[in-house]
Amino acid sequence: MYLDLALIAGAILAFSSIAGLVEKSWVSGPIVFVLFGFLIGPRVLDLLSLQMQRETLKTLVELTLALVLFNDAAGADLKILRREAGIPIRMLGIGLPLTLLLGFGAGLLFLSELSVIEVAILATILAPTDAALGQAVLKEQAIPANLRQGLNFESGLNDGLCVPILLVLLTLAIEKASHASGYQLALSYLVTELGIGLLVGVILAAFGVYLLRFTREQGWLSTNWLQLTVFALAITTFATAQSLGGSGFIATFCGGLLFGHLLKGQSADLLRSGEGIGDAFELITWVLFGAAVAGKALPNFTWPILGYAVLSLTLLRMLPIFISLSGSGLSTEGKLFLGWFGPRGLATIVFAIMVININLPHGDTIITTASFTVMLSIILHGISAKPWVDRWVRNQK
Repeated sequence: MYLDLALIAGAILAFSSIAGLVEKSWVSGPIVFVLFGFLIGPRVLDLLSLQMQRETLKTLVELTLALVLFNDAAGADLKILRREAGIPIRMLGIGLPLTLLLGFGAGLLFLSELSVIEVAILATILAPTDAALGQAVLKEQAIPANLRQGLNFESGLNDGLCVPILLVLLTLAIEKASHASGYQLALSYLVTELGIGLLVGVILAAFGVYLLRFTREQGWLSTNWLQLTVFALAITTFATAQSLGGSGFIATFCGGLLFGHLLKGQSADLLRSGEGIGDAFELITWVLFGAAVAGKALPNFTWPILGYAVLSLTLLRMLPIFISLSGSGLSTEGKLFLGWFGPRGLATIVFAIMVININLPHGDTIITTASFTVMLSIILHGISAKPWVDRWVRNQK
């Protein structure tokens, strides 16, 4: 246990000391973390003795994603978002369903051993994008604000929208329910997940802002403890929504939007500390993913799995986004940019662990495909972020 702690804490120390240098290169943090996890994992050096249970890993990934969503949402510019709301609405309302349909069709073609329900499950697992892996472009001021806010809003909501779909498919796979009951389940899950998530997020964010303002007026705030405010509020919001049967991801994103809006320009210091905690959670998550998931996926590699993973990150994502943004006034490069920067990461890992827990007949194929897609995404989106950002910078000069 102590060696595990030393390795992970040492990795945090080492990376934090060169993070500025890494940000200037084509290498991203997640690439470094996953590679480090793979090296110390059982496939190479076998130094990590930690045997993390599925539910523990799932909880860690969920909390990491909740922190990222809350921080990103709280830092969003709602004025720009309101003005350019058509972009994320098109991406979610048209692009997301088309991505699911194309993913389903490609799965039938490439992974013929899967059942129809299993193919639909795989397509749903790989549909949501990851705000954490998109930080390199979401924070770059050279990228047009409407593109950054559109990506941020899309990645904040698409995982919450996919949760009800995945739950319905998993229920159908287990219980072999009829199509009629499937539609009823879909409607029930959608209303419950979104409704409770939105309600919890709004109520707790409003309460959190009121509490901060009241205690500041009373002089009760402590600078040291104030740094934990965003972390505590994000986790409370996520856990409350989940415990009530709603979507914790929808709750944290919507709550973050309201939190940042109500505090306006006063949230910068609070968010900075929350981002630091979130970054630490991300590092630990990617190290464990590299050690526990990436290594185990390698023996199950096949060319059809690689083909589907490549398609998932390219055509199956970029074509629907391009179609959804037709007539929006965006340039061709803007549409391609939004289509390409839809990385797969934390949400996909959470969904994959949900699949592991129900033991589908071809669950190993689904998990391996999802794992390879995430690994490819970490590499390809990581190395392409800085060159594309630099291109925008040059175009502005």
